[in-house]
Amino acid sequence: MHPFLDEDFLLQNQTARTLYHDHTESLPILDYHSHLPSGEVGENRPFRNITDAWLGGDHYKWRAMRANGIAEKYISGEAGAEEKFLHWAACVPYTMGNPLYHWTHLELKRIFGITRLLNPGSAREIFRACNEKLADPGWWPRGILEKMKVEVSCTTDDPASDLGWHGQIRESGFAVHVLPGFRPDPVLDASDPSKYNAYLDRLGEVAGLDIRSFGDLMDALARRISFFSSQGCRLSDHGLEQMPEPGKQSPETLFNRIREGRSIPVKEQESLQHAILKELCLLYHQQGWVQQFHLGALRNANTRIRIAVGGNAGTDSIGDYPQAVRLSSFLDSLDCSDRLARTILYNLNPADNGVFATMAGNFNDGSMPGKVQWGPAWWFLDQKDGIEAHLDTLAAYGLLSRFTGMVTDSRSFLSFPRHEYFRRILCNRVGDQVEKGELPADLPWLGQLCGAVCYHNAKSFFGF
Repeated sequence: MHPFLDEDFLLQNQTARTLYHDHTESLPILDYHSHLPSGEVGENRPFRNITDAWLGGDHYKWRAMRANGIAEKYISGEAGAEEKFLHWAACVPYTMGNPLYHWTHLELKRIFGITRLLNPGSAREIFRACNEKLADPGWWPRGILEKMKVEVSCTTDDPASDLGWHGQIRESGFAVHVLPGFRPDPVLDASDPSKYNAYLDRLGEVAGLDIRSFGDLMDALARRISFFSSQGCRLSDHGLEQMPEPGKQSPETLFNRIREGRSIPVKEQESLQHAILKELCLLYHQQGWVQQFHLGALRNANTRIRIAVGGNAGTDSIGDYPQAVRLSSFLDSLDCSDRLARTILYNLNPADNGVFATMAGNFNDGSMPGKVQWGPAWWFLDQKDGIEAHLDTLAAYGLLSRFTGMVTDSRSFLSFPRHEYFRRILCNRVGDQVEKGELPADLPWLGQLCGAVCYHNAKSFFGF
C-alpha cells in the first residue's frame, strides 16, 4: 500500500519515478492559458481569507457542493467565509474519485505545507492555518506565482481592455511574465443587437474610431490586435460550441442590420461570426500569433442559476456538436492561402478525441514541429483518466514528443499544482510502457521527451 500523496504520488514504477524526479519535477511552469485576473497580480492585493482565495468563483467546487446537497447561500451566496469553507470541507470526502480530491490536497500541501486531509474534523484548524499564511506577503498573488515557479502566465482579455495592469506589472520588474491573451468572444456573439451594439461602441471608443460598417469593425480589431502585440500578447483564444459556417448574405449586409438594432436569424448570426473570425485569423497570422480554439462546451445550461448567480457558475456540460467537417473546412480555407497561424485545438467531448488528434495532423506544413496542436485535456477531461486517454490518443495518431503540454485554465492562484498532477501522470504513462517492454529503457531520451512536453516545447512554440 502506497501512502497517499507521498513523493511518489501517481508514480507506480521506478522508471516513472526517475522520469519525474530527475527530468520534470523542477522545471518552471509556462501557463499559456489561464483566467487569472491581472488586476490582482498588479495590485498584489492580499486575499481576505482562504475562502476568498479558494472558493470565490471556482465553479468546479461550486458544482460539487451543489451535487452534495449544499444550499446556494454556502456556495455563491451570503454565508460568511468560515461557514462556506466548513461546507466545502464537509464536501471534500465525497469528492473521492473526482480530480477535486487530488487537487485540493496537492494545493494544501504544496502551497500551505498542510498534509492533513481536509474534512469536517480538520476544517477549522486548516481554515486558521491557511489564513495565517495568507496574511504573509509570500502568500499574496505575486508570492504564490513565484512559489510555484511560474515563468509565464497568459491571461484572457477582452479586446476592449486597456491592459493597464499588464503594463504596471511589466514596469514593476516582477520576475513572472504576465502576458495578455486576446479573447474576442464578445465580437463574435451578435445574438442580442442591443448588447452587441453597446459593446461595439465601447470597442470603437478604445480603438479611436466610430464603428459604423463591417470594414470599420475589422479596422478597430486590427488596431486592438496591434496594441495587444505591443503589450506582449502572443496568442488569441476563442470559446465556441463549434466552428461557424459561411452563409450567402454578405457580412456587410448582416452587420448593417445589427447596427440598425435589428435582429438577424441564428444562421445569419453564424455567417457573420464566420466572416469576423476568418478575418481575425488572417490578422493573427500577420502578427505571428498562436490562435487557440476551445470547442464543444454546452454553457450555462441552468437558467435559474444563471439568473441568480451569473455565468461561469458551474452549470456547464460536455456538448455533442458535430466538429470534424466544419473545423476541417475552416482550417483548410486558411491553409490554402498559406495564412494558417500556429494553432491549438481543444475539445471537450471525449468522443471527439480521435477527430481532434487527426485533425491537427492534417495541417502541419513542415515549417516547424507541431505547428497545429491538439491542446491538453480540457475542463471535464482534466482528470487522470482524461489526461491518460488524451496522451494515448495523441501518441497513437500524432507525435506526443512535440506536444506543448498543460495549462491551468483557471481563475484561481492556487491551481498551479495541476501542472505537477499532469507531469506525474505523463511520467507514469511513459514509465508504464517502459516497464511493459513497449518502449526502450532509454532514460536520457525519454527524460528529454518528458521535459520537452512539460516545458521546452511550449517555450519554443510560443517564443517565450
